[in-house]
Amino acid sequence: MMSGRTIMIVGNGEVPEGAAATIDTADVVIRFNDCRSVGTGGARTDIVAVCNTGRPALAMLGGGRWKNSAAVRQAREIWSVRSAEKFAGMRAALAETHPDLDDFCDDYTCGFESFTTATGRVHRVVPLAAHEQLDRDLSRFAPTPYVVPSSGMVVIADVLSGFASADDLVVLAGFGHVGWEWHPFAAERRYVDALAAEGRLRRLSPSSSDLSQGA
Repeated sequence: MMSGRTIMIVGNGEVPEGAAATIDTADVVIRFNDCRSVGTGGARTDIVAVCNTGRPALAMLGGGRWKNSAAVRQAREIWSVRSAEKFAGMRAALAETHPDLDDFCDDYTCGFESFTTATGRVHRVVPLAAHEQLDRDLSRFAPTPYVVPSSGMVVIADVLSGFASADDLVVLAGFGHVGWEWHPFAAERRYVDALAAEGRLRRLSPSSSDLSQGA
């Protein structure tokens, strides 16, 4: 019998049919940005991990739609997934290689800090060391040239590196490993498969509603 928590990390991709109830019974549910997973992916939201740089951050902080959404109102923590130090260091190189990403490194961390302070929530920033270790880990899986790992992969790595204890069960749902062309999705898929093979996490499937059984 498990003695630790079930930590459910729910991406914005397709969630297995009938998974909502299983997701909502987890001890911790982490969602991303505008929490598109709410609905077929359940409703419980304890942590919202956000892209705190560039256009996604500006869109979330502008107006009240994101701030007043049910998932964000429910969350007790907001995690900024992008280290300001790392992204500041990327700016000059990106100006040469990807001039269309001129606002990609614009940092809006202070906006999320202000929001959480005003609403009595916790704000944390995924540390630079987690990003750098993830880049090293992904290099084992022959990634094609990329700009940054996906926010989902950053959070998975961060959770496994310290947020989750040895007794916790980490479960993924809504991760199709497809999307923006400058994320290394093929390498991320292989890395997640390797982590699953090592027993460090599990993918939620329609047949895994009883998370206390099996691997």
